[in-house]
Amino acid sequence: MTITFKSSSETNQEMTITYEGSSIKQHQSVDVISIDQEASIEEKNNEILETYNIDPHLEKKLCWKFDLRILPLLAIMYLFNALDKGNISNAKTDGLAEDLGIVGQQWNNMLSIFYVPFVLFAFPLALVIKRYNAANVIPILMFTFGAISMLEATAFNYGSLMTARWFLGICESAFFPGIIFYLSTFYRRHELARRLSIFYSAANIANAFSGLLSFGVFQIDSSKLHGWQILFLIEGAATVIIAVFAFLYLPRSADSAKFLSEEEKICARKRIELDSSAVQAEKVSIRDAIKVFKHPVCIAWMFQEIFIGVPLNAINNWFPQIIGSLGKGTVMTNLYTVAPNVWGAVALIILCFCSDLTRVRSIFIVIGLIVTLIGFVVFGCIDTQSHIGVAYFSCFLMTTGASVSSVLTSTWYNNNTPNENRRVVISAVGVPLANAAGLIATNIFRPKDAPKYVPALGITAGFGGAGILMVLGILLFMIFDNRRRNRQQGVNHTYRDVPTAELYDGPSNPKYRWMY
Repeated sequence: MTITFKSSSETNQEMTITYEGSSIKQHQSVDVISIDQEASIEEKNNEILETYNIDPHLEKKLCWKFDLRILPLLAIMYLFNALDKGNISNAKTDGLAEDLGIVGQQWNNMLSIFYVPFVLFAFPLALVIKRYNAANVIPILMFTFGAISMLEATAFNYGSLMTARWFLGICESAFFPGIIFYLSTFYRRHELARRLSIFYSAANIANAFSGLLSFGVFQIDSSKLHGWQILFLIEGAATVIIAVFAFLYLPRSADSAKFLSEEEKICARKRIELDSSAVQAEKVSIRDAIKVFKHPVCIAWMFQEIFIGVPLNAINNWFPQIIGSLGKGTVMTNLYTVAPNVWGAVALIILCFCSDLTRVRSIFIVIGLIVTLIGFVVFGCIDTQSHIGVAYFSCFLMTTGASVSSVLTSTWYNNNTPNENRRVVISAVGVPLANAAGLIATNIFRPKDAPKYVPALGITAGFGGAGILMVLGILLFMIFDNRRRNRQQGVNHTYRDVPTAELYDGPSNPKYRWMY
């Protein structure tokens, strides 16, 4: 920045002023004529990188190591998490409800009970994750919900299955928020969405794989076990095995990662200080953590999670039943779920990579929600059995944006929360709220509306539309607030111009800029 002065007195006395953290010497009686701010954002970024002594080539090598050593295992873990959470829908197609005497509203109640502990226990378990390290706690949670999934195979009536689903909700509540927080301690803000997309795409693959696995398992001819019992046992046992491996393998931090050199560990710490966390490995403070909810944008994000959660849970919990309205049998219904879910994973990765490359979250959330909304509307407006091709294509539209909106919303508020305590808490509240929207999704798909569930499809589309309006509202506020801060300070800064190490208090800090 170049500052031009004009002396207005003959005195040569010097004084020091501080402007935006920089110490500038000037004469006591001078008038500022002009401030040249022609330096580009890239030049400013390079200056910041030089200040933190980060070698771009070393940084690229470091990210590649994280991608190869951490990300694949986390994706596999989430795949089995999604399988254990969603296999109940596949089990129903094999006669689970009939075998246990579940009738009418009882099925919806059984699905709903999962979300109550899912919301109640996410916050305290997230603090446990922060206190005792995500790499320790997350595999333990995974081991537990894998064991519970196996126990679901022993369910003998409606009450026993309800009990299993309750404890499953407890153990799975902090799993995804914990993973998001864990990844944010390794990756910079503009690197996070694409990694979360790869991780989260495992859920879409799980939905697809669940259909294939169910198809195979239901062909097993057993005189002692039902097909759905074998399904629970296989998926639960695999989850337990993966959990044990993860506990032994995952690094507790970059500093303790055996696959990193000392130089790479130093680089990893500086990267997070520059562009992720204000203070690393900070001691847990509940009083400080809940301050994140003081800002109205945070509350808006929580409503946003609910709005996007309804379409997401409609896909996760009811997609086999939606596909079932095409009039196919049990086997073909499960097979028909595969391709749309695979496409959902592909679309998720494409849109999240675009979001990271452009460093924009909001617009890609809106794109995903619009496409998903169109899918639900089209499916609800046509005669599905007379127009199977169009109906099936609309299923691809449904899965295009459901996961994208969820991943990018989580990434969005994590990117804008440099305080680690507050970041783990906002994820621990936001992600469960999105899943709690499953209570809405579960109860709008009423048995009397089967097989097409037209009212449920319309309500789901309505929540998607509300999500679009909420994102646009948050975006406009962020643009306005960034411009207001720049005007007051006489600068033209974006979020990239200030290291996160200087932003412990978040939006209350004048230097803070929103990433939108």
